[in-house]
Amino acid sequence: MYLAKTLSFYKRPDIQKALIDQASNKEVAVKFFDYFGQRPQTLRYPDDIMESAKQKATSFHCSEELWRNPLLLATNLRKEELDEMRTGWDLILDIDCGVFEYSKIAAHYTIEALRYCKVESVTVKFSGNKGFHIAVPWEAFPEILDGTPVSKLFPEAPKRIAEYIKFLIHKPAADKILQLEQQNPDTISEKTGKKREEIIIKNEKGEIQLDIEPFLVIDTILISPRHLYRMPYSFHEKSWLVSVPIPPDQIMTFEKPDAEPEKVTVQHPFLRREVRAGNAEQLLRKAYDYQPKIALEEKKENHSDFYEYAHEALPIETFPPCIQLILNGLEDGRKRGLFILTNFLSSCGWGKEQIEKLIREWNPKNREPLKEVDIQGHLRYHLERKQKVLPPNCANKAYYVEIGVCKPDNLCAKIKNPAQYAKRKYLIQKSNQPKKKSKNTGLPS
Repeated sequence: MYLAKTLSFYKRPDIQKALIDQASNKEVAVKFFDYFGQRPQTLRYPDDIMESAKQKATSFHCSEELWRNPLLLATNLRKEELDEMRTGWDLILDIDCGVFEYSKIAAHYTIEALRYCKVESVTVKFSGNKGFHIAVPWEAFPEILDGTPVSKLFPEAPKRIAEYIKFLIHKPAADKILQLEQQNPDTISEKTGKKREEIIIKNEKGEIQLDIEPFLVIDTILISPRHLYRMPYSFHEKSWLVSVPIPPDQIMTFEKPDAEPEKVTVQHPFLRREVRAGNAEQLLRKAYDYQPKIALEEKKENHSDFYEYAHEALPIETFPPCIQLILNGLEDGRKRGLFILTNFLSSCGWGKEQIEKLIREWNPKNREPLKEVDIQGHLRYHLERKQKVLPPNCANKAYYVEIGVCKPDNLCAKIKNPAQYAKRKYLIQKSNQPKKKSKNTGLPS
């Protein structure tokens, strides 16, 4: 049934033109319901879209980064090589509170924050499900920031901006959500699935205040090299609604039925390129002045000498509590769990066959196992990479906390990454092993 809907929609000339315009100088990946096709790809002609649609494509995704030649991208490229190939990057803030009305409020105040920073070229689109994508085009940023080409400040710069925006909107968004729910924190707790004590704090006067940090997601974790976002005028596979651009001033009045494919028209821009150069410079400078800790930690994390990779397969008994809990099976967050496990295991010296065997033993333990096509696609992509990638840092709440596996022990307080935990515990165990004695002398051999 969805094939007839997608074919009918993607054959429209106005939709094809909008997709092709958005794909200019960007890497594109085509999604086929629950898996992605081969990367990298590009979209240049209407026939490219129709051919994918005939093969049951459901949505199109493109990179935040702008490339000299997207087809030359490969998973084994070093950071320096990617920096040379990148000509710029668009700022895409992915806002999702899990509750549609809360996402609208967060998106509204995000736009207000960008305007407070004198950004003129803000556009927005509905994500297709529960959130919004807010964009500032590359052309709005300065070419140089304090002697450094801004094209090379990816992903550090957009991560800093996202953290700064979260800081700016926290109080007004929290107050508005409390007002929406008539000052009843229990309603917010029920809708978000967060415990009351996680989201409610009291100020010095004893007044109740809402902490939106546990459920406000402005995607700083997935802002990474070659990260993709859903292109405007693409379907969302869960809702079968369209990721449609809307005027920034109409977020609060937007309703999901407006994104039904039969109602969608191409009339509002997303990522306007004809903008005043440098109008987002103040935003960039304010974000760097704010200096969020996460940006500085991520910068360290990207250097291979920050954590030494294991040269032998570390045993399961050295794994931290979060990994042990993931291996027991998950109620939710299975794809995030799969991402964590593959990166963790490869960082801990496990080989391809060992990883695949453990993943296949783990999958049936999940409340709802991942589909075989998801497992195959993920293993093929992640295990063929020549360059190892660490699992997300412990501070990345959207992974360990959100899927309910962050249960720290005493050693957790001394580390920043699960792979570091395993290596430390392995060294501790090794140092505590009794030394062998020589049969002849009785001395340690």
